[in-house]
Amino acid sequence: MVQATFRFYEELNDFLAPARRRRAFDCDCAQAATVKHMIEALGVPHTEVELVLLNGESVGFERMLLDGDRVAVYPKFERLDISPLLKVRDRPLRVLRFVADAHLGGLARLLRMLGFDTLYDNHFEDTTIAEVAAHDGRIVLTRDRELLKRRVISHGCYVHALKPALQLRELFERLDLARSIAPFSLCLHCNLPLQPIDLEEARERLPSRIGYSYSRFVQCRGCRRLYWQGSHWRNMCALLAPLLEAQGAADA
Repeated sequence: MVQATFRFYEELNDFLAPARRRRAFDCDCAQAATVKHMIEALGVPHTEVELVLLNGESVGFERMLLDGDRVAVYPKFERLDISPLLKVRDRPLRVLRFVADAHLGGLARLLRMLGFDTLYDNHFEDTTIAEVAAHDGRIVLTRDRELLKRRVISHGCYVHALKPALQLRELFERLDLARSIAPFSLCLHCNLPLQPIDLEEARERLPSRIGYSYSRFVQCRGCRRLYWQGSHWRNMCALLAPLLEAQGAADA
């Protein structure tokens, strides 16, 4: 048995027992325990961790702990590029794509509305989500911390908020989504790209009160659903405006 001292920072403290939050604490570790094993044994999914300092040195999850080690564990840094220090993952994700668990259907729909490729099926099992994330390089979105502890999942977010709009705001802040949005470019049902459709063809398929109220329509190349700048568009703009304002203020 060895003993190491741990200190978790910022929102990672939410996963800890109250007595261990926002302070350094000693913890007994099994022989040959790794950094990843102990972080998750203390309740923090490895996908929530961006940087680990062991005795002041950036290390990977596989590093074994020795008696007297001091471990500092950090979440994602919002405004500071620490990429030269990162050793907990092989590589960053270049494209933001998601897979959401069965409890986050509302969030998945909002992400699709903003153009983020988001897989969702309320029948997805945890094993399926993990396999899809590993195969496609997707970020797992969930409120199940045990799912995020699966070894094959390299990128994930534990979603703290309960309501979809607040969940979206949380992801905007954590993942800097404002720089990557492409509103109304994906089907809300199929997650496939939308493409322009001839105006007359669209009007033939829609009630006159809609077809002649708008001059531009797009359709899903999969299910052939039609979209236009009606209530969905207005609701999205109303939801998006404060998020982009907050992002602009933070960048100023």
